[in-house]
Amino acid sequence: MSHSMGRHIAGDAPRVMVVDGSRVVRRMIEQVLTAQLPDVQVIACATGAEARQALEQGMVDFVTVSLVLPDMDGMELARQVREQAVQAYVPIVVVSGDVDERLRERALGHDVTDYFDKSLGFSALASFIRGYVAPEQDIDGRVLYVEDSRVVALSTQRMLERHGLTVRHMASVEEVFAWLDGLPSGQVPDIDLVLTDVTLKGELTGGDLLERVRRDYGKGELPVLVMTGDDNPDKQAVLIRAGANDLVEKPVDETLLITKLMFQLRVARHLRERVPVAG
Repeated sequence: MSHSMGRHIAGDAPRVMVVDGSRVVRRMIEQVLTAQLPDVQVIACATGAEARQALEQGMVDFVTVSLVLPDMDGMELARQVREQAVQAYVPIVVVSGDVDERLRERALGHDVTDYFDKSLGFSALASFIRGYVAPEQDIDGRVLYVEDSRVVALSTQRMLERHGLTVRHMASVEEVFAWLDGLPSGQVPDIDLVLTDVTLKGELTGGDLLERVRRDYGKGELPVLVMTGDDNPDKQAVLIRAGANDLVEKPVDETLLITKLMFQLRVARHLRERVPVAG
């Protein structure tokens, strides 16, 4: 899964493809997107066939797709978009009002970047998309960063902090587990996102950390971004199926990393705002 940035990094007008069988839904998404991103170009498609044809006309920066389309399953279209997209990486988000537990937790498939719950509202969806195609300079959030190389850790931590993030760095999964086990019973760790390398010193790997996080938290509740130097698609797919929200290949590109972090922090914030905190 080789990643490169879309057109918005170069300053061109963002191109967002909206694939939904409902004309009303397509129109509403287009209206709120245009309000929040006046220069956006919305490519509205009613079917998977229309979407494939539109992709032949050029690259897009972002794709939203309904889980069910008139002519195919939205997940199948995601696979075809991933194969057909001109650029190496384009975020594909399933937009649905009835995303079930299986989809949320385990079975998005490695062709889909993430999901968005339609019940959050179209304005929230537009804000969500804007965060990807027109990112802000600074974001806030608390990141647990796991990296065993002191040089890489220092460089990346400074990078994250330059963009407004608060970083808690740990050098091993064993250290993370000791910290989590030391929290008072029932206390939620004060982090909004986990950023971890796969290969770490010690017996435990980033995959072990991913497994522990997903045991206790859903993908929207505590996002996990995994950094990997292995560009083998099958191995990357294993990480996605295990619950990683997204992957960042090493050596890390600053713009791509920050964009992906913002993307995950934004959707997690929307989801937390919907769920009352137990008092």
